[in-house]
Amino acid sequence: MNWPAEAIWEAVAPTLPGFTVEVLPQIDSTNTELMRRARAGQTEPVLLVAETQSAGRGRLGRAWQGATAADVGATLTFSLGLPLQMADWSGLSLAVGVSVVQSLHPDLQLKWPNDVWLHDRKLAGILIETASVNATRYAVIGIGINIAPRTAIGLATPPAWLQELEPGLDAPATLLRVAAPLVQAVQRFEAQGFASFRAAFLQRDALAGRHVSLSDGTQGLAQGVDGSGALLVHTSAGLTRVSSAEVSVRPST
Repeated sequence: MNWPAEAIWEAVAPTLPGFTVEVLPQIDSTNTELMRRARAGQTEPVLLVAETQSAGRGRLGRAWQGATAADVGATLTFSLGLPLQMADWSGLSLAVGVSVVQSLHPDLQLKWPNDVWLHDRKLAGILIETASVNATRYAVIGIGINIAPRTAIGLATPPAWLQELEPGLDAPATLLRVAAPLVQAVQRFEAQGFASFRAAFLQRDALAGRHVSLSDGTQGLAQGVDGSGALLVHTSAGLTRVSSAEVSVRPST
């Protein structure tokens, strides 16, 4: 595939010194690779793209079904790794989601805390991991986006894909759209925190005003997020802030 590595580098490098773009034909997981590198002391800013992944991961250790050798380009999988210095990391996955949907299409929505939805079907996922290296905290921001039709085998809800909205859009063109704005969004988050993204998230909030069920059995009405990115749910016990990464949320049926 013809990846726009040079164009992305030219757009990002002036504001992110030392930035590089790497494209690999196959790897276990771009997030896993950048975490390995970080723990080995490699903390330079990098965008790592994989045409195929053998062990892609999502939130809570779930597998992410990426493209195989037989369908290269059916998904876009990449990770952005860079050192960040900030006091409050709350809401970073929401800010990343805002950047992704704003770069791609106005019909896309965000399901707290880290999924991109099209009509209540998952189109993309975000996985953020960090490593502390020599007093530096290195963030690895992994993103997987369905580009072409994906199988629904083993999934409770069939996935969505980007070509439903733009039939001619391929993985390299999608990467070119999202990469530089993503870096800018992360730099803005580092400087300003989630508060500067909250209004944009609320405009794309797929759960707002809907009855939701939490993984602990609690049910209530989702009412957006607060300034730290915590989900607000009105339950029988009153307004509850949900911020734990171990809580999953789904619309009630």
